[in-house]
Amino acid sequence: MTDILNALILFANFVLVPATAYGAQLALGALGVTLVFGILRFSNFAHGDTMAFGTMVTILVTWWFQSMGVSIHPLPTALLALPFGILATVGMLLATDRFVYRFYRREKSAPIVFVMASVGVMFVMNGIVRFIIGPDDQRFADGERFILKAREFKAATGMAEGLTIKVSQALTLGIAIIVVIALFWFLQRTRTGKSMRAFSDNEDLALLSGISPERVVMITWIIAAALATIAGTLYGLDKSFKPFTYFQLLLPIFAAAIVGGIGNPLGAIAGGFVVAFSEVTITYAYKKFLRYLLPENLEPDSLVQLLSTDYKFAVSFVILVLVLLIRPTGIFKGKVL
Repeated sequence: MTDILNALILFANFVLVPATAYGAQLALGALGVTLVFGILRFSNFAHGDTMAFGTMVTILVTWWFQSMGVSIHPLPTALLALPFGILATVGMLLATDRFVYRFYRREKSAPIVFVMASVGVMFVMNGIVRFIIGPDDQRFADGERFILKAREFKAATGMAEGLTIKVSQALTLGIAIIVVIALFWFLQRTRTGKSMRAFSDNEDLALLSGISPERVVMITWIIAAALATIAGTLYGLDKSFKPFTYFQLLLPIFAAAIVGGIGNPLGAIAGGFVVAFSEVTITYAYKKFLRYLLPENLEPDSLVQLLSTDYKFAVSFVILVLVLLIRPTGIFKGKVL
């Protein structure tokens, strides 16, 4: 029985807890993608670098606060800097819409034109971020790092395996829940949210009802900026910040949005956790886990790892291809707000 408990603790420590935090981060990122797709009707390939831009501003403001001795110990100072990152990202996206997307919107261009424009925006944003903060890893967390340490868990329980829970992981889950509840309340209960849903369902009918399309577009970009910055900052706090990593995150974020049903906020959340748990469980080395569960003569000598962590994003790609081939509408029906 002790071996089984140790195996479960090991699995929770290296799979369950990190995958839950990662899933919440992907869910927030996928919500931004699905919101833009559902209302503005194009796939925003610049979303990953939008996350990087918002996180970069948050890091710079965090460093500024830290240099002045400003903190909210035991929580990370980045939480104080986060509103500044959101405001800067809102400004960036509204400027991008003003100087790039608005022209194509007035010309009633095909969605593929918007997609190609977003690819251009992606490269520009990526270049700006790399130029300002550099291409290397950046860490910007302070305050307490752990809520629960493995050594403390072992001492308290007497188990051979320890459980670790980082502050960033708990913050990710807590903030994600608050943000999702606030977003769904906004879309379902407020007049502006209902206008956005009406615009998404039928643009012509929404215009006849007196809904301002430019206002809907502006609110959409504001929410997308907030979601991108929050998701990017939480990911950076949990791991580290590197511009190229956020470029790579675009694949699992799109996979999450499509798995759940692109255009469907509930599907984006579900898809985020599906992709995260798939990546983590497939790349985890089960050698020690199986040694607790199997007889001594059957204990494995190899790592029992299905795929190296270097190729974890390949899991997202495979999931994306399978969903598009088998169920293109995703788990939930797509294009619903």
